[in-house]
Amino acid sequence: MTQEQHSLLDLDDDGHTEPPVQLRRPTSATTGKPPGRLDGLRRHRRWLFGLGVVVLLAQMAFAMVTTAVEQSPTIDEPVYAGTAVVYQQQHSLRYNPEHPPLGKLIMGTGLAFADAHLDPAFSGGQTALGRRLLYESGNDPRQLLLSARLPVIVLTLLFGLVVLAFARDLVGAVGGLSALALYAFSPDIIAHGSLATLDVPAAGFLLTSVWLLWRARRRPRLCLPLAGVALGAAVATKMSALPAVPVLLLLVVLSVWYARRTHDLGTRRTARLLALGAAAAVVVALVAVVVVWATYLAVDPRLRWTAPENLPVTRGLRGLVVDWLPFPQPYRDGMLIQFRFENAPWHGFLFGRHYVGSLWYYLPAALLVKTPLGMLALWPAGAVAVVTVPRLRPAALYVLVPTAVLLAAAMNGSRDFGVRYAVFVPMFLAVAAACVVAFRWRWAHVVTAALALFVAVSSLRTYPYYLPYSNEAFGGPSKTHLRLHDSNVDWGQDLGRLADRLRQRYPDEKIWLVYKGSGVPSSYGIDASDPRKVSPNEVHGLLVVSDSSIAKATGRLAALIEGAEPIDEVGHSITIYRRA
Repeated sequence: MTQEQHSLLDLDDDGHTEPPVQLRRPTSATTGKPPGRLDGLRRHRRWLFGLGVVVLLAQMAFAMVTTAVEQSPTIDEPVYAGTAVVYQQQHSLRYNPEHPPLGKLIMGTGLAFADAHLDPAFSGGQTALGRRLLYESGNDPRQLLLSARLPVIVLTLLFGLVVLAFARDLVGAVGGLSALALYAFSPDIIAHGSLATLDVPAAGFLLTSVWLLWRARRRPRLCLPLAGVALGAAVATKMSALPAVPVLLLLVVLSVWYARRTHDLGTRRTARLLALGAAAAVVVALVAVVVVWATYLAVDPRLRWTAPENLPVTRGLRGLVVDWLPFPQPYRDGMLIQFRFENAPWHGFLFGRHYVGSLWYYLPAALLVKTPLGMLALWPAGAVAVVTVPRLRPAALYVLVPTAVLLAAAMNGSRDFGVRYAVFVPMFLAVAAACVVAFRWRWAHVVTAALALFVAVSSLRTYPYYLPYSNEAFGGPSKTHLRLHDSNVDWGQDLGRLADRLRQRYPDEKIWLVYKGSGVPSSYGIDASDPRKVSPNEVHGLLVVSDSSIAKATGRLAALIEGAEPIDEVGHSITIYRRA
């Protein structure tokens, strides 16, 4: 039997075979304490650890569920919900091809219990599909939307357990709880984890894959296939996960190298290890490809597909990537649609500046505004710990490198719409931040706990307005609209709250509304007119404008706002003016 064929369970950290260790309970001779007292202490600590996990996840679940119940549809949600229903009832891939099916299939697990009605003869676009499902088919829009959001909420909580386990593997139980606290109180994760969208599921699957690759350093036979499943799930949820694939495949090679390494590495041994790692990477990649194909076949086993009209033709490197990807044709055509989006001239807004195009520093600047100050302190400190503490250095390649690559790819995008495109940052860096407790410094645990508490207080203060959160240095949620727009502040989520406010404070007044979102105002009892369709001289009474529209206001709308007095705001995302 060759050395490579020995079971990894018989290898120690240096790759040498060791006899199994017989574990014995500590006795008074070795500990100086009665065995019963020591066992009781350990049980007590386990009980406290479990209680901490339950409390953190319970508060996160409460925040997400109550937020999901109150919020009206954000811009993307009706499209995803409508597509999920079409998947279930018609087994058709024709809607929303720019995103793979898995995230919408997950939402569909909740919609399956909602008894959604949709005319099978409907043939409009995907935006009209969402409106038809929620507001024009006799369904209860609140119930349907909550049914689509609940599976994402459950998945977000499960990813919290991944964060806990990853950090615990690195720095023990205290570090695990610290990482979970940062995750569970992250306003961005709570905000987007409570919506029927794709950002949190894609990022969470990537984190799960990286964690399994880390564990594969000890148990490659079990963890490498599971890492491939998680990687495939990420790629089958959102195409923005693709830049991480080469990084994760290199981590496969690294994990296999660690698992099989010995001190006496020669040229032949090194070549064999590299070949074994490359073979493992191929297996992981094949598993991921199978997962992507399976999600499409789950929608339509016959994989019927008609390419959309005006599908862009992409040449050069992008064209080669699309042609060579071993994915179904709908996936590759969806990539072409994404490339078309990237080539469009989108509008952005940052620190009061309205611009056309994109800014390379947009996401770092937006993260600076929307990340709690305690996290901003712990993230770099944790990164330093991962790099400088000898036993943690290998983890830098697993935690910091994928984060940097994904962030660089996101910064290169053309759509400056929000930190949701970088929601993986608070996930991965929660694990890194927990490594601060590894410093041999008396106050490391105290400082980590104090900063985590600061994060918790900041997060609790913004409840239930997580989407428009910004930290105290930038004035809090009420000031976010002065610096950012779109899903950072106002994504259409407060239409129901607006209806309640108008009914309670401004009954029987004339309402002029500029709403940026996918909700239908009349279904919430709002009888309003569009001020942009009449002469400015006719606009008197209440002028209600979404803050994202204010940020990009030009021409007639800008003139209307300039001649009005702000008198109220709703959810830190909608401003109410009065025009005499």
